[in-house]
Order: sequence, then C-alpha cells, then structure tokens
Amino acid sequence: MQRGFTLTELVVTIVIAGILAAVALPRFFGDTGFEARQFRDETVAALRLAQKSAIAARRTVCASFSASQVDFRISSAQGAADCSTGTALGDPAGGGDLSVSAPSGVSFSPVPAALVFDSAGRPGAAASLTVAGLESLPVAVEAETGYVH
Repeated sequence: MQRGFTLTELVVTIVIAGILAAVALPRFFGDTGFEARQFRDETVAALRLAQKSAIAARRTVCASFSASQVDFRISSAQGAADCSTGTALGDPAGGGDLSVSAPSGVSFSPVPAALVFDSAGRPGAAASLTVAGLESLPVAVEAETGYVH
C-alpha cells in the first residue's frame, strides 16, 4: 500500500489556499476597513461620554462635526441653551480637550449638523450619522433617551 495524496486532493488544497489568500490576506495588510470601524467606535464612545457629562454637570454639551472630526463643548452655565460661551469638554484619558479625529480615507458622509445634549442627556432631536470608509457604518442617537449606538 502506497501513502500519499492524489492529484485531486492537491489541486483542491491549492484552490482553497488561493481563495483564502485572495479574500483574507488583504484584510491583514490594508487596515482602512478597521480604521473606519475604530473611528465609528471612538465617535460612539465620545458621544456617550458627552451625554453622561451633560447629565453629571447638569449643563448643555454640544458636539460639532466637520468631515473628519468631532469636537465637544460644555456650556458655561446651567440652563444655557447652547455652548457658544462654553469651554471645551475635557478628555478623561489625556487631560486635554475631547476630540475625535478620523484617519485618512475615513470621514462623515454627509457631515452631520451639531448635536446638543441638554442637562438631562437628551438630544434636541434624534440623530443619524454615517462613517464612510471601505464600508458605511451608521451611528444613531435616540431622541428621548440620548442613547448612542
């Protein structure tokens, strides 16, 4: 009895390896898909922090958007309707101002309007954002609760 692989088994193995190489390997070397997901997750986390900061400080917190960045401000007085006279919201991780910047090739599409959380953590209206990279990733803010997901 001889041991070894048949020609059919070898060809099938090579075809499967080729398919895996064509589909899986680009994910390891090109990270734009992961960067879009990371930017979306950072945006969601920062918006949740802004909402919680509004509740904790009992002040209005505003998120202003550009194509590739989100900046946060907190009103200077309780009961203020906007953040025009406010200060930048602090970043608890780094001690600087809280801001989320997109990596190259990733942006908001279209650029959303400003988002304002009142002192109860509710936004003025429901909001829907889209992070665009290799794929479009949605971010939603619920109107009544301010829940960001």
